[in-house]
Amino acid sequence: MSKPSVSITKADILVIDDTPENLHLLSTMLTERGYKVRSVTKGLTGLRGAQAAPPDLILLDINMPQMNGYEVCQKLKDDDRTREIPVIFISALGDVLDKVRAFTVGGVDYIAKPFQVEEVLARIENHLTTRRLQKQLQTQNLQLQQEIRERQQAEEKFTKAFRASPNPIAITTLFEGRFVEVNPSFLRMSGYTREEIIGCLAAELNLGFTQDSYHQAIQRLQETEALQNHEFEFRTQSNETRIVLLSTELIDLCGDRCVLNIFNDITERKRLENEFISLVSHELRTPMNSMIGALDLLATGQLGALTEQGQQVLNIAITNTERLVRLVNDILDLERMKSGKITMQKVKCNAADLLTQATEAMQGMANQAQVQLITEPVAADLWADPDRILQTLTNLLSNAIKFSEPGSAVWLAAKMENGKQEIGDREQGLGAAPPSLRIHVRDQGRGIPTDKLHTIFERFQQVDASDSRKKGGTGLGLAICRNIVEQHNGRIWAESILGQGSTFNVILPLYRN
Repeated sequence: MSKPSVSITKADILVIDDTPENLHLLSTMLTERGYKVRSVTKGLTGLRGAQAAPPDLILLDINMPQMNGYEVCQKLKDDDRTREIPVIFISALGDVLDKVRAFTVGGVDYIAKPFQVEEVLARIENHLTTRRLQKQLQTQNLQLQQEIRERQQAEEKFTKAFRASPNPIAITTLFEGRFVEVNPSFLRMSGYTREEIIGCLAAELNLGFTQDSYHQAIQRLQETEALQNHEFEFRTQSNETRIVLLSTELIDLCGDRCVLNIFNDITERKRLENEFISLVSHELRTPMNSMIGALDLLATGQLGALTEQGQQVLNIAITNTERLVRLVNDILDLERMKSGKITMQKVKCNAADLLTQATEAMQGMANQAQVQLITEPVAADLWADPDRILQTLTNLLSNAIKFSEPGSAVWLAAKMENGKQEIGDREQGLGAAPPSLRIHVRDQGRGIPTDKLHTIFERFQQVDASDSRKKGGTGLGLAICRNIVEQHNGRIWAESILGQGSTFNVILPLYRN
C-alpha cells in the first residue's frame, strides 16, 4: 500500500471580502498553491476570527457593509493579538487618497481590482517572507535580551561576591600581568590603594615574584588552564612577607584573556604548622634513634639468641622504625626548604656526572629489584646545587624502580632544549625561553591516572594509599623534588599512560657565563 501524501501548509491567510465571487477566486487560487485559507464576508466576523486565531496574513476589502476595511484594519492594529499581522488591501477604489488612508491605518500593501493573479501571489509571498524574517528577528531579540539579563545578573552576583569575598582576589592581563581589578581584601593584604595597583605590572610592585617567574607560571597555566593552591611568599607594601596559597584560572573579560587570581593567606597557619612539625619531629627523632639502636643490638644476638619467629618480628620492627625516621627526616627537609632555612648552594656542575652518580647510587636497588638501569647522559653545565639535584634524581629513580616489574627497564636520560618557543607563544609575546636541559626518568610500570598527574607532587599524595605500606614510601619524595627544582627556577611534571609506564620530566636552566 502506498503511503498517504502529507500536505504542508505554507501559511494561514484570512480573506475578508463581501463579494462571494472574489472570495471564491482568491480562496481557490491560494488553496491550490498550498495556503490555508479562511474566507468571511463581513468585517466584524473577520475581526473576531483574527482575534481568536491570528492568521499569518490578511487580504482585506475596503467597501463592506456595517464595518468597512479601514475600520477593521484600525481595530486590528489597536489589538496586541493582531497588531503585527500584515494587512493587504484589495479594492476597486483607485484614488490616491484611498491608498494613502489604507497605509495610514496600518496596511502594508494595496492591490487594485481587477487584480492579476501572479501579482497577488508575488505580493503575498513577499509580505509573508518579510513577516517570517520579522518573527525570527523578534525571537532572536528576545533571546538576546534574555541572555543580556542573565549575563547582567551573573555579573552582579560575581561583583557582589568579588567585593565581599574575604579572600584577596585580583584580575590581571594574561601575558603582561597588568592589574585590571582587585577586591578590598587584596588591598588590605597588600597595603596598596586601588589607584596604586590598577594598571601596574605585578613585577613592578615587588610582590614577591619576578617577570621571569610570572612567565613560567603563565606557561604552566596555559598547559593546565588552572593552577590550584600554589604556595609562595607575598610581599606587602610595607615589605612584610605573607605566606599565601594562590589559585589561578583563565577567564575572558570583555574579549581579553585575563587571569583570575585568588589568594588564601596562610601565614599564621603556616607558623603554627612549622612550630608543630618542628616540635613533633625533633621529639620523635630522639626516641626513634634510640629504638633503632636497641633493635640493632637485639639483631646482633649479643643479648641472646632469638627464635625464627622472634627474628621475623624484630625485622618488622626495624623496617617500620626506619620508615618512621625517613618520614620525620623528609618532613624536616621539606619544611626547611620551604621556610628558606636550607639554601641552595649553587655552583657550576656537570650534568653528565650527576646522571652517572645517580645511576651508580641506585644500581644496588635496581639489581635487587631485577630492573635494568639505562643511562643516557649529555655533556652540559648547570648552575645548581649538585647535592640537591642528585637527591632529586635518586628520588625519581627510586620511585621508578619501586613501581617496575622484574625484567623491565628504567631510563635516565637528558637532552638540550634550545629555548625556542612555539610560534603561537611568540605571537602572544612570551618570547624565547632561555636554553635549558631536560632530564627525564622513564619506567615501564603500571602508570598514573590522569587525575593524579598534578596532585602527586603535593605532600602525602600517592597514586594508591597502600603504596606507603607496600613500597615503603613517605608520600613526601615528589614534593621535595618539586621544591628543589622550583628553587632552581626549573619545572617538573609527569606524563603517563596506564599500563605502559610513566615519565617524569625536569627542566633546569643551563649555566651562563
